[in-house]
Amino acid sequence: MGSRAIAFCTVLLRGSGLVALVLLLTLTAASAERRVALVLGNSQYQHAAPLANPARDAQAMAERLKNLGFEVVSGFDLTKQQTQTTVARFAKQVRGADVALFFYAGHGLQVSGKNYLLPVDAALEDETSLDFEAVSVDFILRQMSRETSIRLVFLDACRDNPLADVLAKTAGIKGASSGLAEIPIENGGAGTLVAFAASPNQLAYDGSGDHSPFTTALLQHIGESNVSITEAMNRVTSDVFNATAGKQRPWINVSLTTEVVLHKVDLNAPLIVGEASTRQAEAGSDARNTGASPSQNADQLALDTLRAKIPKLATDGPILFDRPIKFGDPAIDGKSIAQLIKSEPLFSPVEGLDKSVWEGKHCETCHQWNEARLCEQAKNFAANDVSVLRLQHPLGTRFKVALARWAQGGCQ
Repeated sequence: MGSRAIAFCTVLLRGSGLVALVLLLTLTAASAERRVALVLGNSQYQHAAPLANPARDAQAMAERLKNLGFEVVSGFDLTKQQTQTTVARFAKQVRGADVALFFYAGHGLQVSGKNYLLPVDAALEDETSLDFEAVSVDFILRQMSRETSIRLVFLDACRDNPLADVLAKTAGIKGASSGLAEIPIENGGAGTLVAFAASPNQLAYDGSGDHSPFTTALLQHIGESNVSITEAMNRVTSDVFNATAGKQRPWINVSLTTEVVLHKVDLNAPLIVGEASTRQAEAGSDARNTGASPSQNADQLALDTLRAKIPKLATDGPILFDRPIKFGDPAIDGKSIAQLIKSEPLFSPVEGLDKSVWEGKHCETCHQWNEARLCEQAKNFAANDVSVLRLQHPLGTRFKVALARWAQGGCQ
């Protein structure tokens, strides 16, 4: 439940029992696993041609991770000194985290099997450049490994890098090349996953759209409901391979001792805002003739207020799975539930999610909807009617109302 939703419920549902429910939900959210991420993206290089996407890639990833409950330390187009300051802040914040994550987009290179990330002021003109201008990937990995359980690393840093050629030719550094080398995984905690945009020693594409092929796929799959991170990366690999006509294949090195799911959703859990089963008080009744306490009357008033906000459908007839429905919403009128769950969402499935992640996608793919799963969700709406107002649905509130009516008719 988002902070705005909690604030809305707290103001509206002033009865002591319902306020306690809101507080319980808040405490539950606060006691969830602690996640901390470092997100860096460099595009505006001073001694090489600018890259189109890395800063945008990193900004979009930072927002995505915030929506997944991460504390995010981020930096875009940073110099070496700014990078060190940002990494130092992350190192303090990440200690003891349940999940530590690092995402980088920009130029990177390897020298004799060691990987380096390049800040925007890197020139790499002599043999001292690596120590004073580049940032060792191993250095960052050490910072995120202190007392952390799970470590996730995503490196979109395999682009064709002219600075690597400068270092190899001008400084005479042997073994300097674009592309990154394989990173060995150390034991400890529940394990580590390292994902490269391309296979070791291979180059990745920056992409012609708003994001690179790797980041585009990562944004789509990293927070899918009830999908493990290893399965998500399998989907990322497939998407990138197909998007580049087989020219780029991400490479994943994983050693996790537990399943990591960044967006867990209980598909059978009721979405409750108050006790919807409480009967409405008879007209003209009050605490004196019903025996109800003032707090109970306040609870009932809050529920009645919520119920008054539930929109009505434009039809009173039965709702059937594969029959067109008059919703009273022009965007979905005349379509059946069966059609709509295969259509594109009208609203973001996650509050604040960037449009590039969900626009043009299909609801059935995002939510793994099928008739049986949808019926279980619909039963929750029917049993707890005010839950239709708790969160915006990708197909709108009237779709939730229709699902409740469908469940009341036996999900026919």
